[in-house]
Amino acid sequence: MSQEQLNQPQLQPTSAIDTPSRQPLDNWFEYPVRAQPHHTDYAGIVWHGSYLTWMEEARVECLRSIGIEFADLVALGCDLPVVDLSVRYHNSLQLGVAAVVKTRMAEVTGVRINWDYTIESLDRQQLYVTAKVTLVAVDRERGKIMRQLPASVKNVLSKLSASIKN
Repeated sequence: MSQEQLNQPQLQPTSAIDTPSRQPLDNWFEYPVRAQPHHTDYAGIVWHGSYLTWMEEARVECLRSIGIEFADLVALGCDLPVVDLSVRYHNSLQLGVAAVVKTRMAEVTGVRINWDYTIESLDRQQLYVTAKVTLVAVDRERGKIMRQLPASVKNVLSKLSASIKN
């Protein structure tokens, strides 16, 4: 292996997204969805990108449930772009089927915020997707990664996770 290859960041093995992080199940925020025609391909199978949209909607609603409006983050000059995304598709979701997107903040380390996701049937018998997403706080005005989360954001996020570290 060359020195350049050794310096490249190592990707998580795909098995790491087969099951979400080990945290108590009561930390999950649940967001119901239903596969509509615009979510599917011509065969009535949910298009892979629709799952990503549902995950983002669930994350935004989870934050709203604890008092963080995404518009408020923007007003603070804090943007949270996705910098890492791992998705495992287990089963296809069909047109008209209802499901639940479950999300939880797995960990906050500095300005990195890690989220876990599962998308499953309402009766919890069918697993459709598991995923992990990492967000990083960026100063909107300067376009640079922040050195630390704004104190107000950090305090509110602590409601979701006891794993906030500097």
